[in-house]
Amino acid sequence: MIEVVDYDAGNLHSAAKGLAAGGGEPVVTSDPSVIASASAVVLPGVGAFCDCVGKIRERRLEEPIRAFITSGRPFLGICIGLQVLFDRGLEGTGAPGLGIFPGEVVRIEAPGLKIPHMGWNSLRFARASRLFAGVPEGAYVYFVHSYHAVSSDVVATCDYGQPITAAVERDRCYGVQFHPEKSSAVGLRILRNFVEMAAA
Repeated sequence: MIEVVDYDAGNLHSAAKGLAAGGGEPVVTSDPSVIASASAVVLPGVGAFCDCVGKIRERRLEEPIRAFITSGRPFLGICIGLQVLFDRGLEGTGAPGLGIFPGEVVRIEAPGLKIPHMGWNSLRFARASRLFAGVPEGAYVYFVHSYHAVSSDVVATCDYGQPITAAVERDRCYGVQFHPEKSSAVGLRILRNFVEMAAA
């Protein structure tokens, strides 16, 4: 089973449907004990950094998430679910994140381009990743965001006035800034890769 964490941040069912289409058996939950026993966990989400990380803490999910990642089982953060894994987000007045990845989430600087960065953009790979097996260089995926992570754990970027972090990886903890569940065949391949890691 792949647990999709419910912390009232939206996009849960789209993520679950994408995982099911990729061959997984997703279960939406906010129960820490269910998260602890999962084969894999997905943390989706849309919205503001401060609100989302606050909801994780209100539901007492921070430590279960941290413990799951430490266990070495596959974990995937999507969009805000990636961003909250970092030390700090600078949106609004700023807020501490979960500190799984070192670094900050900062506003995109793209003079002459619209913010948020919304729509299809192509991936550039910084290094090989199991999550992107079978995904070609330059493949297009769907983004909706105004902030991005500054990280030393980048595995993929896109260009939007500057290189933007599109995906990060540390051990078996992955994060994608784009929405694979909205990224057609490419996104489905990425989710299938994650499902296969969970099954292994």
